[in-house]
Amino acid sequence: MTLRCGRIKYTNDLPVYAAFDAGAIEYPGTLHADVPSRLNAMLLDGDLEMSPISAFTWAANYEDLVLLPDLCIGARDEVVSVVLVSPIAPALLDGVPVYLSNESASGRALLRILLERRYGRRPIYVDEAHPFKRAAAGDPTLLIGDAAIDAHERFPAEIVYDLGRLWHEWSGRQTVFAVWAARRDVYERDPLAIRACMHALTDAYTWSRAHGDEVVTLAQRHIVRPAGFYERYYGKLNFMFHVAAQDGLAAYCRELAKIGAIETVPPALEKMTDALVS
Repeated sequence: MTLRCGRIKYTNDLPVYAAFDAGAIEYPGTLHADVPSRLNAMLLDGDLEMSPISAFTWAANYEDLVLLPDLCIGARDEVVSVVLVSPIAPALLDGVPVYLSNESASGRALLRILLERRYGRRPIYVDEAHPFKRAAAGDPTLLIGDAAIDAHERFPAEIVYDLGRLWHEWSGRQTVFAVWAARRDVYERDPLAIRACMHALTDAYTWSRAHGDEVVTLAQRHIVRPAGFYERYYGKLNFMFHVAAQDGLAAYCRELAKIGAIETVPPALEKMTDALVS
């Protein structure tokens, strides 16, 4: 079975996928690039069998999706590419509109956790199709991905709030914004195909760690940034779904339940990954 798989349409996925782009490793499935929210929908609708998806989407649908081991996309502290741009401090955002990018379910939910649980505030959440323009107009706005990176160059540093840093300051834990997941019906039908794709991904990440200059070159072809930016950016991100990342994801899920974003906290992560760990 040839799996239809997703990949995130941001430069933050290149440390995992650059080896395929460079022709160094062959991926055993097909790859469709899109923003996280679209990949979420495609996996749930059956248009993909396996994909990186928003951690929130997995948490809300864990009974239908198998959480895969080894890889994630998150940060130990500062994440750079998930930010709130706001001339009003987060602690003062009570009863005012906060505009949300629709590209990442995890980022949207994390902003809710921070505003409601850390700061005790209840803003009015508004979906925004053009979040960068909204931020430029001076309204509190959540930006995701490469648009969030652009915000660091466009806006004064004092109004750009990094959600990874805010979460780490408050919880002491890492963030996990994306996880790899497969449809449970597909995994039960063909676990070897899922395993082959995951092994290719982990091999590709190992290749990237040994070929950092090539990863940066590919990133610069996507979006040109100042010299040294991608080296610093990728150094802040975490792609290993190790114990610290699992702990961060578990804490995130507990907070999701506390704000009513999910009905049930998923079972222990160890139980979900045992079936695929080899």
